[in-house]
Amino acid sequence: MGNSFGKIFSITTFGESHGPAIGVIIDGCPAGLDIDEAYIQSELDRRKPGQSKITTQRKEEDKFKILSGVFDGKSTGAPIAIEIENTDQRSKDYSHIAESFRPSHADYTYEKKYGVRDYRGGGRSSARETAARVAAGAIAKLLLRKSGVEIGAFVSQVGNIVAPHYSKLDLSKTEDNIVRCPDAATAEKMIARIDEVRLQRDTIGGVVTCVVKNSPVGLGEPVFDKLHAALGYAMLGINAVKGFEYGSGFEGTKLLGSQHNDEFYNDEERIRTRTNHSGGVQGGISNGEDIYFNVAFKPVATIMQDQQSVNKAGEEVTVSGKGRHDPCVVPRAVPIVEAMAALVMADFLLLARTSKL
Repeated sequence: MGNSFGKIFSITTFGESHGPAIGVIIDGCPAGLDIDEAYIQSELDRRKPGQSKITTQRKEEDKFKILSGVFDGKSTGAPIAIEIENTDQRSKDYSHIAESFRPSHADYTYEKKYGVRDYRGGGRSSARETAARVAAGAIAKLLLRKSGVEIGAFVSQVGNIVAPHYSKLDLSKTEDNIVRCPDAATAEKMIARIDEVRLQRDTIGGVVTCVVKNSPVGLGEPVFDKLHAALGYAMLGINAVKGFEYGSGFEGTKLLGSQHNDEFYNDEERIRTRTNHSGGVQGGISNGEDIYFNVAFKPVATIMQDQQSVNKAGEEVTVSGKGRHDPCVVPRAVPIVEAMAALVMADFLLLARTSKL
């Protein structure tokens, strides 16, 4: 249970961090879509470990193999199965926590829920699983391109270092630096802060902002499947995510209704809003404006310091941080946020075609 996502364009991921492979099965992808394998690989490369000094040094090439659902470069309408081999596992790095529970990890809850736990790298709870989502999200992006929908995310905050609002940034510059912040001055500060924390053998959290442009009007399924609710559900299912807000978010609570309302106007036969506090969604349905939201990530739970915990017997123990881990997850989380947003938008795009004759 809980391994599948989506209704029409749906995915099921499989595999563990230190197993032979991870992968995804995509169902509901329409036939005839050009499957650009080079693009899929480029998306996986954005997420893969070992990219820079501020990411984990685990070396996974994340080369994928399509097992079904594609013929002569096009989707056939059959389920698309994608496999990604694990090639750089170091399971011995985790033998010391086979009987102990790491603070703020899923060790204890998985043990109690299932009665058995793959302790190697966190098993199924590891962020390694998100590579499968990125592969599926790349295909969702290819589908969305047919409708002109564009999705871009970037690091907008690390600790207390905050980038300007997305409307003041050139998002095409997101990949210009290793922290994936399109504002060069802010990026420099973020990189220095992450490196400082890394040398202290600690971790730090941050925020990823995502923007969906050119969304058709009318995506979203009231009452319980509102577009923003689905996006929130998708983002909160990403490892280490602790918060989601769209549009004005919590800052909107400080405004009066007269300040917050987005007034409509006619822009050359297209209905638009003068402001976008709604974040491109009204009544749970897209209104054609930019859809934008923030995703908050906690500091990575594995720190290279001794911490107090307990073992399976309930005895107090000291847990030492070992292995290769990100000092800050947000730079590598950018393509994951984009992928999950793409999966939601692709699903709702197909659902919208069933709304009226």
